[in-house]
Amino acid sequence: MAKKGEARELVTLKCSVCNERNYRVEKNKTNTKDRLELNKYCNRCQKHTLHKESKDNK
Repeated sequence: MAKKGEARELVTLKCSVCNERNYRVEKNKTNTKDRLELNKYCNRCQKHTLHKESKDNK
């Protein structure tokens, strides 16, 4: 049996409107090969916007 969290990695989501990095989430890299795109709340824009997985996951 695999260890818990072995296939998971932390990724950073950034706002597609203002490009601010707002969220750090885990994704399962074996099940989800492509980049994450989620509608999340951006504090800078003060509304819900599309957040995409950024290239540099710092």
